[in-house]
Amino acid sequence: MTFRRPPLELELVTFIPSSLLDFISHAYAHGKLNRFLRVPLARTVPCSPSYIARRTRTSMAARSHSLFTPSSPPPKFGPRTGTLTIRRDGQEVLHKTETPALLTATSRGLVPHLSRDHVHRTRVIRHIQLPFESFIDRNPPVPTLVDGPHPLHTFLGYSSDSHILTMTLRDPSDGRKMPPNGNDFVAAHCTRGVRKVTTSSWNTFVEKCKPDIVKRLTKSIERSIAWITNLLKVPAAVHSDTAHRQSRHVFLQMAGGINPEARAEFAERLTDPVDHKDADALAPYNTLDDGISGYVIDLLPLRAALAVESRKPIDEGDLAGGLVRVSDRHRSSLDSSSRLAELLQCSLQVLPEEKLRVLNSPVSPHEVLRLVRDVGVDLLDSFWAQRAADMGIALDFRFPVPDDLESSHTTCKPPRKRVNGKSDLGHNLFDSSYVHDHTRLASSFPDGLTADKSEVHGHPACDCEACSPRAPSSRVLHSAVDVHAWQDSSCPTSPNALQPPMTRSYVHHLLHTHEMSAHALLAMHNVTVFSAFLDGIRATIARGPEEFAREVCRFEEVYDEELVLWSEAEVMWLQVERARGKGRLAREKEKQVESTIGTAVDL
Repeated sequence: MTFRRPPLELELVTFIPSSLLDFISHAYAHGKLNRFLRVPLARTVPCSPSYIARRTRTSMAARSHSLFTPSSPPPKFGPRTGTLTIRRDGQEVLHKTETPALLTATSRGLVPHLSRDHVHRTRVIRHIQLPFESFIDRNPPVPTLVDGPHPLHTFLGYSSDSHILTMTLRDPSDGRKMPPNGNDFVAAHCTRGVRKVTTSSWNTFVEKCKPDIVKRLTKSIERSIAWITNLLKVPAAVHSDTAHRQSRHVFLQMAGGINPEARAEFAERLTDPVDHKDADALAPYNTLDDGISGYVIDLLPLRAALAVESRKPIDEGDLAGGLVRVSDRHRSSLDSSSRLAELLQCSLQVLPEEKLRVLNSPVSPHEVLRLVRDVGVDLLDSFWAQRAADMGIALDFRFPVPDDLESSHTTCKPPRKRVNGKSDLGHNLFDSSYVHDHTRLASSFPDGLTADKSEVHGHPACDCEACSPRAPSSRVLHSAVDVHAWQDSSCPTSPNALQPPMTRSYVHHLLHTHEMSAHALLAMHNVTVFSAFLDGIRATIARGPEEFAREVCRFEEVYDEELVLWSEAEVMWLQVERARGKGRLAREKEKQVESTIGTAVDL
């Protein structure tokens, strides 16, 4: 007979008859006790000396290498702050980040629209998420061929000193339908179609690329348990290298879908003692949760599944030949946020609150605020803000909402108010109303040159390269005209001196002339505004959970959650994209199919 666990001695406080004790020990040995009692038994431990020694080593390692340190004893659910500490090479501290913090989204390993110089000059870009499926079109993937201590940083041009790379297999913001996963592989999408990635392949990619954080992404409970077990195992060649084990920070995607019982069951499985056959390979971990540094919640599939369950499926509409993503059609609401919070609480109820919580694919700041308030989140991806830059939207909102919001806009036009009396979250710069608007991008933030004026006194400046550009430290002089301009004493410009901000009319012009710099300026601006939004969350939480809850309600009253601005910008953006030829091949293919209907013959 095959046992799931060996018979274990139980720590008992009260008297139990021997017959009942025999039954409990036998059920626990067969892994059936959890199903009878519906509670995790991770706290019921064997008393063997080897187990106690292993448990002690695990606890000491967890304390010395913990990623997340709460500012105060965190509640199980509720607003929380802390510090995310990244270490490399044993005890060396590389980077500390106050949480909740920003996680920047990428495409093929690069931040969309931004050059290497843009990324380095945008100071809020520190934590970067890299979907590895973009590179599996070749075998082996190109990043795995790079040598050195930080091959992924070197290959993609990120700084190993200031950028923290999180490697995940699939893009959490990609809502395309995929073939089902198998027991020994996960389907991923690359430029050459769908590829199957096995456990051993993924472990090889991680070993070669050496990211700072690794995410494990699956939907099936059994498959997730099997994959995380294999990922945490240490190869025999490096079994004695504890520094190698400790340098790998693993984040786990919480499985279970929209079934609360399934999500709770998955969490309980993480806290069960490891199988006897895996105990040596997983040492010093006693449970799978011991080897996990954080928990990841991907909202995109949950939101879609909840919409179908409520018989109000999300209308994806025309995706414009791939120009529009499925996630662009998602909207948040009070009801959907409440259901999401319930599901997240089911996943986290039995898990330690001292570990990092990562949120992927939020679709509005309203949704972010509610989940921070009702659940507690530490790291959030900025895909929504970056996607707004694709569509020509310059974000313009603050949290907490300033008391002088109406009176502070003396020279800079605030966002438009809708029929419901609520303000937009930004400006659609494709709109012709901005042709002669020569003010800065955001009315809620001063630019670098006007930060000390009475108009915006006390408000921090937006330090992005669009609102607070700086003179270059050196110039490339192509001709005598450039030399003359550089040496013109009537217009002296010292290196790195603040310059006037980019204006809305200028960015509007760049958008309609198909200049790539338009989206680069908007991307840097939007990421900075979203980071300032998280700064405001941290500052408000520090004043107490009641104050934070009041400010969340106030934000909901002031800013529009229906995202009418987004829908309008999408229409204008698609018109410009089609005018420059985007999606032409897909449209021609559709016309060809329509023209051959009723005439094509299968041979």
